[in-house]
Amino acid sequence: MGKTIVGLDISANAIRAAELTTNVKGKQTLVRYHSVPLPEGAVLRGEVMEPSTVATALRQLWSSGGFASRDVVLGIGNSRVLARDLTVPKAPLARIRESLPFHVQELLPFPTENALLDFYPISEGTDANGPVVHGLLVAALKDAVLGNVRAAQLAGLNPVDVDLVPFALTRVLSSADDLGTAAMIDVGANTTIVVVSSAGVPQFVRIIPTGGDDLTAALSTKLNVTLDTADGIKRALGLSATPKNADEQAAIVAMYEHAGELISSLRNTLTYYAGSRAADDVIGRVILSGGGAQLSGFGNALSEYTRLPVSIGDPLASVAVGRFAEKSVTDGFRSSSVAIGLALGSAA
Repeated sequence: MGKTIVGLDISANAIRAAELTTNVKGKQTLVRYHSVPLPEGAVLRGEVMEPSTVATALRQLWSSGGFASRDVVLGIGNSRVLARDLTVPKAPLARIRESLPFHVQELLPFPTENALLDFYPISEGTDANGPVVHGLLVAALKDAVLGNVRAAQLAGLNPVDVDLVPFALTRVLSSADDLGTAAMIDVGANTTIVVVSSAGVPQFVRIIPTGGDDLTAALSTKLNVTLDTADGIKRALGLSATPKNADEQAAIVAMYEHAGELISSLRNTLTYYAGSRAADDVIGRVILSGGGAQLSGFGNALSEYTRLPVSIGDPLASVAVGRFAEKSVTDGFRSSSVAIGLALGSAA
C-alpha cells in the first residue's frame, strides 16, 4: 500500500474524516470515510472550545471508522482566518513567506506576532518597481489553529499539516480541465465559505460567519419552538415547499427572511469579485457543498439572485472510491468535500 493520510474536518456539529491512499503511480483512492456528531458547544464557529470533548469524539471516530493512519491534516476556515489579495516583489517563495510580517502589518485586524501567515502565489507580473508575484495572503490567529491541533494530539493523532478549507474545496470540487471561472460555496453549520477559482487555481476567498444552524436558531426564535423542532421544520419544508396551513406559511416566510440575508451576502460577494477583476474574468457557475446547501430550494433561490447556474458539487469525482468507503461516503457525500479535499492536498 502507498502513502496514506487522513483529512480531518472539525465542524460545529460533527467531525468528518477521509483517509486517502496514493499508490506508486500517483493514483488516489478514498479508502475510508466516517463521521461522528459533536455535542453543542464543543466547537464554536470552527474553533475548538472543549479540547477534551473533541479528543474523546476523535478517539470514537478512529475506533468506529477503522482508520489505518494517525497522520492527519487539519482544516482551518472560520471568522478568525482571512485571505486577501497581496502583491509582493518577486523572490523565492521561502523568502516571501519570511518577509510577510513586514508586508502585511497594515492589512491585519490583529498583531502579526499573534498570527500564522502564509502566501499562496497565483501569477507573476511587473509593476513600476520591477517583477512582482500576485497571490493570496492567508492569516489566522494562532489560538484559532492551535486549539484544533491540541485536540488532535490529545486523541493520539499526529497533525502533519494545516490547510485552508477554501483551498481544500477548490482541490476537490474544481477541475483543471475546466478553463472557466467558478465559485465554490460551502454552507456549514455556522460558517459559509466562498472561493472563486479559475482552471483549478483559487483566486479569491471570503468567509461569511453564518450558516445552517443560524437559520435553525432564527426559526426557533420566530416560531417560539425548540431548536430540535425548528431543525425538523427546516428539513421538512425548506424554501420550496407549498404551505398547507398558516403555521407552515409562517415557517417558510421566516426561513426566506433569514436565508435571504445569506443569499444577499453571497450575491454581493460575487459581485465584488466581478468588480475587482478584468472584464473577461466572469464567474460562469456556482458549485455548492456542505450540509446547509442541502436545504430544499436553496440552490434555486441562489441561482435566481445571482443569475448563475448552481449545482451540487461531487467530491467523489476527484478520487477512486474503495469498497470500504462506498456506503459511508455515499450517505454523507454532500458534507464530505472538506475532509476529502484536505486529504487530497497532502496525498498529492
